Amino acid sequence: MKIRLGYVAMTLNLEDCSPSKTVTVKALTSLPDDKTRINKLRRITKANLTNTLRILRYNKAYNISVYRFTSKLVPLATHPIVSNWDYIGDFADDFKQIGDYVKENQFRVSAHPDHFTLINSPSKEVMENSIKDLDYHVKVFEAMGLEDYRYKHVLHTGGVYGDKSSSIKRFKENFIKLPDRIRNRIILENDDKVYTAKDVLEICVDVGLPMVLDVHHHNCVNNGESLEDILYEIFDTWKDEYFKPKVHFSTPKNTRQFRSHADDIDINDFYQFLKISKKTEIDFDIMLEAKNKDQALLNLSNELKQFSDIKWIDEGHFEM
Repeated sequence: MKIRLGYVAMTLNLEDCSPSKTVTVKALTSLPDDKTRINKLRRITKANLTNTLRILRYNKAYNISVYRFTSKLVPLATHPIVSNWDYIGDFADDFKQIGDYVKENQFRVSAHPDHFTLINSPSKEVMENSIKDLDYHVKVFEAMGLEDYRYKHVLHTGGVYGDKSSSIKRFKENFIKLPDRIRNRIILENDDKVYTAKDVLEICVDVGLPMVLDVHHHNCVNNGESLEDILYEIFDTWKDEYFKPKVHFSTPKNTRQFRSHADDIDINDFYQFLKISKKTEIDFDIMLEAKNKDQALLNLSNELKQFSDIKWIDEGHFEM
């Protein structure tokens, strides 16, 4: 069983390398005119794209081939205040350079639209804004030349809105109506409050979606289901995809703040999950969601060397 490790957006080991620099609407509106506002956004976006490429080069040096882009590459991209700004045209070369680097090095990249992107909302306005946000994420990938649907966007099922069954039904109905270029990018993740791994698995099987298992979220909310009983089925939702199944893994901050992510990954909990996964004999990728980002990955990777049944390949890869 071969595993690849990845991390989210930010690196702690490169100086002044945030890919998520932004500006508030209030600060932007305080500027004197549209030209000044757009120039401000251009400067921030340029820095974000430059830093993203720096991070990808860093990842290559450390053999980390799984990475999640920030959703804030282009600040305020979906806000009406910049509706006339052609950020794709302005940074066509920068986007292409990033995409070329991804493809040349066979990286697995993804994005995770924000929590307000809810395609099972009964609100027409929320749905419109959600589609706008999804369109932004897809446009960025398309601008990078990542037209292949192997490059995905992670979503949660959404809210309950007083009736879980109706909300699941609405998710399915709205999902089917999405444009192909958006729908074919989506993968669905179980959340930490409402939609269990079993709930999400049933949705994914019904509409033909790959499922991302979030192990920590499963520990936060479940109906007694064992991961061992459903893990093979979850992995099987990826059978027609280019990439192997994907899992999210994090460690709770503490017992009082159980839903929050810790700085690093608890090696013993991680190893226990690996032993469960080993029974499937299926290769997969793990996105680590830890406050220490890339350093948490490197720390975990180094700790894995202590186990006799794990063959450490390099910083981002191992075999069990």
